[in-house]
Amino acid sequence: MATPEEGKKAPALSLNDQDGTRVTLKDLRGKKVAIYFYPKDQTPGCTTQACNLRDNYAAVRKADIVVLGVSPDDEASHTKFIAKQDLPFTLLADPAKKALEAYGVWREKNMYGRKYMGVVRTTFLIDESGTIVKIIAKPKVADHTREILDGFGLSA
Repeated sequence: MATPEEGKKAPALSLNDQDGTRVTLKDLRGKKVAIYFYPKDQTPGCTTQACNLRDNYAAVRKADIVVLGVSPDDEASHTKFIAKQDLPFTLLADPAKKALEAYGVWREKNMYGRKYMGVVRTTFLIDESGTIVKIIAKPKVADHTREILDGFGLSA
């Protein structure tokens, strides 16, 4: 499978959200979409990233950007994460890791000499035609909203 690249069409995405509703990238054609892949609900870095988006969500909405968070967690985990952190955007469940693999973010990681498979935190910015306009590798979790707005050429 080809690795997604800026300037190319985004891979298809079809996953259930926290409520069990199917969300597809095709259904979002005509909108700017920020898909951020993160390792795990309720962990420190992932919570900081989600809360940064929550706290600056008015700017994201004003820019008419749809935010989708994707992790290998299931729908129930996402429901708890959204409730605990009061998140105003959609989280998609990918326990089968299909989207994680299609977007090339399910990779071997190394921590303290131990190798394991995991999600490499990455954000894909997709324009109204379904083209990847920016890939934010290693996003700054505490300043992620600004990175998204800048990636779309918008200011906060």
